[in-house]
Amino acid sequence: MRVRFLGSGDAFGSGGRFNTCIQLETETGGVLIDCGASSLVAMRRFGVALNAIRTIVISHLHGDHFGGLPFLILDAQLVSRREGPLTIAGPPGLEARLEETMEALFPGSSKVQRRFPLELVELAPGGRRALGDIAVTPFEVSHPCAAPPFALRLEAGGKVVSYSGDTEWTDALVPAAEAADLFIVEAYFFEKPVKFHLSYRTLLDHLEALTPKRIVLTHMSADMLGRLGEVRHEAAEDGMVIEL
Repeated sequence: MRVRFLGSGDAFGSGGRFNTCIQLETETGGVLIDCGASSLVAMRRFGVALNAIRTIVISHLHGDHFGGLPFLILDAQLVSRREGPLTIAGPPGLEARLEETMEALFPGSSKVQRRFPLELVELAPGGRRALGDIAVTPFEVSHPCAAPPFALRLEAGGKVVSYSGDTEWTDALVPAAEAADLFIVEAYFFEKPVKFHLSYRTLLDHLEALTPKRIVLTHMSADMLGRLGEVRHEAAEDGMVIEL
């Protein structure tokens, strides 16, 4: 499996980074973890074959994590001329929030007859769900967004990639990251406590409870980016590729 960080930034573009969007290249297609508002631009920048993306899994319903979906869906309809199916999975409330967002940005766009099959799947916390050639297990975390926020555990081709989503520390991260080949985890600030977000210091305080094989930090503020020289874990960059 190949993991590519199309966007590793926070909601505010700190460091000139794109919003969260992580691509998994599997044997039979492509998967996106989150699709923040800038993700279509990022996909163009890094030469992603849009029609090869078969599945998108959303951690939570904030704009920097799901706000790129209307643009991606319209591109599939009008520009890329997609014909193959696309599955978008996420928390309960995904379907209604996506329709509301599409109508706010492009009135009438959610009602158009699409040229490609689009399936929306609402995931249940703790329930493992097969989506094509991947399996996803969501774990509810702590990050208010008017819908359950998830950490995600994705399995494909014998590899496991886990992602914290946005959250303050919660013990749900322990099973989410258990023995994962890669744990992608938020480190919003270096040590400043911010409610509903993880700092790097908090991550270090709980490191003994976590058992992934590899940790990569993401969703970093300007504060965190300015202190990467003090960090002992890998930090994501836009365009960074990891082979698992």
